[in-house]
Amino acid sequence: MDLDYLLDFEDYFPSMISRMGAEGFIAELCNGFRLLMDVNKGLITFESLKLNCYLLGLDVRDDELACMLMEGDLDGDGALSQMEFCILMFRLSPCLMDDGPNKMCTPQGACGGGGDPMLMMNVM
Repeated sequence: MDLDYLLDFEDYFPSMISRMGAEGFIAELCNGFRLLMDVNKGLITFESLKLNCYLLGLDVRDDELACMLMEGDLDGDGALSQMEFCILMFRLSPCLMDDGPNKMCTPQGACGGGGDPMLMMNVM
């Protein structure tokens, strides 16, 4: 018996942006970050991600959690800052990444931090 491991992925970010506007969408991403972060460190750590996955009823292996963190960890500290989290969310949204540079960028980067133009993300 062959198993089909392909999953359909529906990217809800574009519809969220159209309903909430760019600023509302960014605010929701930042709320998601705060949900997953370690409140003492202000970062999403392996431990905070593992705990929150458990609390949300998700069965995620330790190696999968480590890969999630490595995917978004731009500064190599083993955790995700708010900026890294928001950038990762944009990168994982096929529709947002396909929309190109003709769309609106947030002036302060994805979640209001930093001013590096290379980190500005296409929102709409």
